[in-house]
Amino acid sequence: MIKARSYRVRGRVQGVGYRYFTQQIALRLGVRGWVRNLPDGDVEAHAEAESDVLARFRAELERGPSYSRVFEVIEEDVPADGRVTEFSIRG
Repeated sequence: MIKARSYRVRGRVQGVGYRYFTQQIALRLGVRGWVRNLPDGDVEAHAEAESDVLARFRAELERGPSYSRVFEVIEEDVPADGRVTEFSIRG
């Protein structure tokens, strides 16, 4: 069953390729959704996939790319959009 989750990633996650890293991980895992920078310096992502895939996706968000420094990943269950067909970078 497809689940949807929202993630807010805090730390040194802007200006270090974090959105591109997230997109590559999502494409590799088969996750649909999007990622974007927020004005306060955090990164937000919406992801849709099976529960076990979302668990692996979150683990990768916690790791981040080599120049990032992730302090916290806040995860929330959200309704699945169902219209998302790929994983994109927004804003």
